[in-house]
Amino acid sequence: MKGRKRHVLVDTMGLLLQVLVHAANIQDYRGGKLLLAPLKGVFPRLELIWADSGYKKEGFCEWVKASLGWEVEIVEHPWSGIRSVWVPEGVQVDWEKIRPSGFHVLKWRWIVERTFAWLSTWRRLAKDYEVLPSSEEAWIYIAMMRIMLRRLAQNGS
Repeated sequence: MKGRKRHVLVDTMGLLLQVLVHAANIQDYRGGKLLLAPLKGVFPRLELIWADSGYKKEGFCEWVKASLGWEVEIVEHPWSGIRSVWVPEGVQVDWEKIRPSGFHVLKWRWIVERTFAWLSTWRRLAKDYEVLPSSEEAWIYIAMMRIMLRRLAQNGS
């Protein structure tokens, strides 16, 4: 297998609820279905999932609503999808106002990115060392358990 994708479902604190590792040739919206399908009835209080724009194709949001009863909100830049702008002839376009350059924090998106950063501090998870995707999933769960236990120990003393 050449390359892997990791799908994670995290809570608002960035703590792991579910993980799925699969081949990189599976698109995000299909991998998202594989991640969420076994969770029907597992999280009764869950109402809303934030996802990036890779999950908005092939009816993913509608499938989640119909299958699991959860809403999916796609988190993307306000200017995403803007390829051109109509302006009267002779008027200069300030592209920096329409589509600013550089890094911009997206609301809610940083939570899952922070979780990936925590996991990547584990040498075993920094690269694709594992042969089986299930082995990598197990190491991700172990890494998250250690992170959570360390926090509990700090709060308890």
